[in-house]
Amino acid sequence: MSGHEVPPSEDSHRLDVALASVLGVSRSAAAGLVDAGLVRVDGVSRPRSFRVAAGQMIEVDETTRDATPPPVVPPVRFEDEYLLVIAKPAGVVVHPGAGNPDGTLVDGLRAAAVELAPVGGSLRPGIVHRLDKDTSGLMMIAKTDAAYEGLVRALQRREVVRRYVAMVEGTLPARSGQVDAPIGRDPTNRIRFAVVADGRPAVTHWERLGSGVLADRPVTLTACRLETGRTHQIRVHMAYAGCPVVGDPTYGALQAVADAAGLSRPFLHARLLGFTHPVTGQHVEVEEPLPPDLDAAVRAAGADNDLESPLAP
Repeated sequence: MSGHEVPPSEDSHRLDVALASVLGVSRSAAAGLVDAGLVRVDGVSRPRSFRVAAGQMIEVDETTRDATPPPVVPPVRFEDEYLLVIAKPAGVVVHPGAGNPDGTLVDGLRAAAVELAPVGGSLRPGIVHRLDKDTSGLMMIAKTDAAYEGLVRALQRREVVRRYVAMVEGTLPARSGQVDAPIGRDPTNRIRFAVVADGRPAVTHWERLGSGVLADRPVTLTACRLETGRTHQIRVHMAYAGCPVVGDPTYGALQAVADAAGLSRPFLHARLLGFTHPVTGQHVEVEEPLPPDLDAAVRAAGADNDLESPLAP
C-alpha cells in the first residue's frame, strides 16, 4: 500500500483526476485503479467522482500485482567503496513508484547485493538522480550516506557535468544556444510537463552535432548539457524550441519520423558524467557510447556528426 497526500493544487478535484496527477499516470489508468477497488481516501473506498480535499491521504494497494523479476544489474562503468556509475539501458524504471512497485533498477541492485545508501529512503536508496524509463545512459548511484549527501550537494551547486545526445526534429536556429525557461506540470495534461510561468527554473544548453533526414523531414543530432535536472527537462525544452526529440510523441514528435529511424523510444542518451568524488576528491569522468538502436537511427538519418564535440561547461 503506497500513500500520497493530496496537494493544494488538487483540492476539490475528482478522485481519478487527483490520483492521475499524484501518480503521474493517465486519468483512465487512475480510474481503472479506483474501479478495481485498489484506492482508498483516508482509509475509505470512494468512487472516482469523489471530491478530495488538500491534505487527505490517497492510498493505492498494489500488492495484488504479480511481482516483476528484478532486472540484471546494468554495466558498471566506475565503482569504488562509496559509489558507482552504471550505464542504464532503455526500458528500465529507476526506482519503485506508482505503477512500478517492482522490477526496477533499485530491485536489481538489491538482488545483486549492491550496497545502497539508506539515506535515499526505502524506495530510492542510493538514487541521487534518475533517468526516464526510456532514456539510456549514465547514472550515479551512492553506496554510502556520505557519498549520497556529497553528490546531492554537487548537483544542487551545478558542479556535476551531465551531457546528453538527442536527435530532434527540425533544424535548430544556430550552432549552439540555450533554453532558459521554467518547467512545471502541464496544466492541460497532468501526465506531461511544460514551460509554465510558475514552474521551477530550468536551463538546458544545446549544440548542433550534425544533421540528416528522416521521412523527408530534417533532423538534428544535438548535444545537451543540463544546468538543472527537472523531470523531462530536455524533452520539454527541445519541444519548446520547436524541435521535439525524435520518437517522443508525448511532446509532439511525429510517428513517421520515429518509424523511419526504427525507434520505439525517444532518442535521448546520457552520454557523459563528470564530477568530483565527494569522499576521495578524485575527478571522475565517464562516457558511454550510443546504444545500437540510437546508432542505427543516426545511420538511417544519414547524419554527419561529431560526437566528440565537448559542449564545455
